[in-house]
Amino acid sequence: MDLREYMSVRRAYNLVRQSQPARDRLTFEEFAVLCRLQVAGEPLKTSAIAEYQGALRPTMTHRTNHLEELGLISRGEGGRDRRNVVCAVTPKGALHVEELSSLTCKEILPGQPLSRTQPERIVKYVDAMGSVFAKAGDLVLLAMYLEDSGPVTITGLVDELGLLQPTVSMSVSSLVAEGLIGRGPSRASGLSLTPQGSVRASEVAARIGEIVVKRRPRGQRQAEPEQVAEQAGE
Repeated sequence: MDLREYMSVRRAYNLVRQSQPARDRLTFEEFAVLCRLQVAGEPLKTSAIAEYQGALRPTMTHRTNHLEELGLISRGEGGRDRRNVVCAVTPKGALHVEELSSLTCKEILPGQPLSRTQPERIVKYVDAMGSVFAKAGDLVLLAMYLEDSGPVTITGLVDELGLLQPTVSMSVSSLVAEGLIGRGPSRASGLSLTPQGSVRASEVAARIGEIVVKRRPRGQRQAEPEQVAEQAGE
């Protein structure tokens, strides 16, 4: 997966998440769990979902608890071993996946990567992207890593990432303390990655580059809008 595609989807979903009522907001990882269940088309063991996201059992329990409380998934015993809890997307959850993927598409501006992609394809992107955990600080590093024109500002990062300013500011402060970002002598001089920050960002970017988004079987594939546009000479 291309890093710019990854960042385009993450920015769009960050904006969608802010627009949701506080109680209903899903983290990107929770949205990815729903997409994984939707793409699978069958119940999955909680342990399998945790392995796919590289999450510890308590973390995954917290995520699935929230999704179940919202009525988006159901959980039950899997097979003879009662310890094998399985999760399945509910009809409400399936509708929510469609809604969130559609809203995410609308937040990807023309000219940005995947701006012509359809909601059902976004579901597969989010499903695949869920295998790489990137917290707010990682997204800040990646945004700066992609910036070729020099130092950036907090305001620029807020716009680039679709995150709230307090979230970006706290992440930047933490990254400065870790020695991954350097501040200029004044606010106007902006923020820059340190050598260590560049290394950290490149490591996260490398993991993203290994993400594989499944395509439709050849016999079932239809030309996506970007392909149609190319064929039309746009």
